[in-house]
Amino acid sequence: MAATANPAPARVDSQSIKTSANVPRAGQGIDAGKKIVGRKRHLGIDTLGLLLAIWVSAASVSDNLGGMHLLSAIAAAHPRVTKPWVDAGYRTRAIDHGARLGIDVQVVERDPAVRGFQVIPRRWTVERSFGWLMHHRRLARDYETLPYRSEAMICLAMIDLMSRRLTGEATPNWRDA
Repeated sequence: MAATANPAPARVDSQSIKTSANVPRAGQGIDAGKKIVGRKRHLGIDTLGLLLAIWVSAASVSDNLGGMHLLSAIAAAHPRVTKPWVDAGYRTRAIDHGARLGIDVQVVERDPAVRGFQVIPRRWTVERSFGWLMHHRRLARDYETLPYRSEAMICLAMIDLMSRRLTGEATPNWRDA
């Protein structure tokens, strides 16, 4: 892959989410770090927080594997993206996989001296995108029996977000009802 004259940055992260009772056990896993039984949403977004790639997996899937899957999807669909920022969970295989694709994956780390909440530069936009998804009631928990349906629901939520931005409409969400 040749270097582009105007590379675009991206952000990659994952979110573990609980599932409902109708989700089959085979489609779930346990995120040991967060102690959540459910699924994991892997998102790749642009600098505005809009979706570039998504993959929904069992919560037991590592961030490295999810990152590799997302980087492959981003490289295929968005060749201008050559600099994704990730957290410390993507240290090994995802960085090597990105290098094979011609993508320079950069880990943005927290300041170890600061305790408690801290806004991490270049990383807060992906956390904000996860927050936007949680405004859609159906995405507060994973109710879908198949992972690709969860991906479709997230795509619909992002379409709703983009259309509201374009029209300037501020329809109340479920929290305002």
